[in-house]
Amino acid sequence: MVEPGSWLLSHAERDNAHTTIDERYGDGRAWSSGNIAEPLVDGAAYFAALHEAIEATKAGDLVFFTDWQGDASERLTGDAGTEVVEVLASARERGVDVRGLVWRSHGDQVGFFAAANRHLGEQLHRRGVAVMLDMRVRPGGSHHQKFVVIRHADDPARDVAFIGGIDLARNRRDDHTHAGDPQGRELTPEYGAHAPWHDVQVRLQGPVVHDVETVFRERWADPSALSRAPWRRAIDAVRRVDTTPAPLQPQAPAPPEVGHHTVQLLLTYPDLGWGRSYPFAPRGERSVARGYRKAIGNAESLVYVEDQYFWGHGVAEIFGAQLRRNPGLRLLVVIPLHPDVVGLNRSAQTLGRHQAIDTLRKIAPGRVAAYGLENRESRPVYVHAKVSIIDDQWASTGSDNFNRRSWTHDSELTAAVLDADYARDLRLRLAAEHLDRLDLLDDDHGDLAEVMADCVDPHAMFDRYAEQAEALEAWHRGGRRGPRPDGRLRHLPPFDLSRLRRPVATVLLDRIHNPDGRPRELRDTTLL
Repeated sequence: MVEPGSWLLSHAERDNAHTTIDERYGDGRAWSSGNIAEPLVDGAAYFAALHEAIEATKAGDLVFFTDWQGDASERLTGDAGTEVVEVLASARERGVDVRGLVWRSHGDQVGFFAAANRHLGEQLHRRGVAVMLDMRVRPGGSHHQKFVVIRHADDPARDVAFIGGIDLARNRRDDHTHAGDPQGRELTPEYGAHAPWHDVQVRLQGPVVHDVETVFRERWADPSALSRAPWRRAIDAVRRVDTTPAPLQPQAPAPPEVGHHTVQLLLTYPDLGWGRSYPFAPRGERSVARGYRKAIGNAESLVYVEDQYFWGHGVAEIFGAQLRRNPGLRLLVVIPLHPDVVGLNRSAQTLGRHQAIDTLRKIAPGRVAAYGLENRESRPVYVHAKVSIIDDQWASTGSDNFNRRSWTHDSELTAAVLDADYARDLRLRLAAEHLDRLDLLDDDHGDLAEVMADCVDPHAMFDRYAEQAEALEAWHRGGRRGPRPDGRLRHLPPFDLSRLRRPVATVLLDRIHNPDGRPRELRDTTLL
């Protein structure tokens, strides 16, 4: 057993005296014990579990959810009647207290989804569900948290929360085969009309559910206007949108201990600026970045990361120092083969990740590797997961990405689980998918450790990924003749940016894709 205080933040290290998340501990602690954490890999697994949990609610229970992107018609199981709007509204009609905080979104004209989010809110509102379209963000920012809290009035031991990177939206209901969500939408031409989508959510039970609920309650109770933009207020007035949050019932005590997992919630909130602030984080909160810094400072063997971006200021910095200190440390990164944008925006994002990865490879030659994914039909898989695992001790799953935006500028929520078995099994489960071995588990031919025996040692997994990726690359280079090798790992495509495009891409990366949401006096300091 490791000492939690050596891996997890104390309340003082969270550096946000205004949040009440840690209030019930009263001893400087900022984590809960006695929990059960279970990873749900890929959207189909999460949506099925979420559907089952919501359907089990009855009058007097509560369901609170947040969303960055939402589609009312997205089905949770594929069956008619399991649409997001239908499942949530039916719970409300059974007497469940259902509330939602949905990011209002920037306009569809600039590649976002304001219409879909508004449509979700309006449909739920018509059926009695209180949903707030929340635009209390920095300019250009977003509410990026994706979580659901379910509490039972008569049986707190059944309370559950889901945290991760999966929105209640199209494209997400994909499974480990990565054929894509039947209700998908096109990202870019490489991914097709039903983009293959890899993602992770974590199901939590035990006292930590109270902490997740507190995150929702703090945002819900914020008395400031949902939007300061006069045109949005005018639209709301015309549409007769209720922008005043209905008061919540008093919060119930924390659920009882049900397991042995230690879990800490890590958050990002920005400094809003312009005379605005969150009551629960007046100067923002950056415990996501602080949590990574502390945990990575313990890394000796392997840091395994799956991330949508992995670019920009601070990313190389947070790993570079530890790679220098520990010559045995490896860093293994899985990211999308291609960003989900085109043109100069793609150049900017690709520049950012190559800057981070190339810097780290120079610091630790042969000890840093980065791969993308494809499915068995050789279509790229969009990696949307936000997971990190350190030395099979500490494992995080949440909404944040490895970049300055997620660490300072948008709202984020991540769960860090401190447990050796949990961390190791999550690492091996992800490896089993990427190395095409899940059928051996599904057919009960062996347990996870047996099927993944050549990856149990973290350094051996680093080498196995390299071998498999090279075998698949050789098959592609040879014209795809003969049987396709097992596995889905691909080397990242080469990147070459002309001298004329590089300055523009650099500005786009720095100002648009990767802004700094810290108080002004901190912006010239080291990110972490």
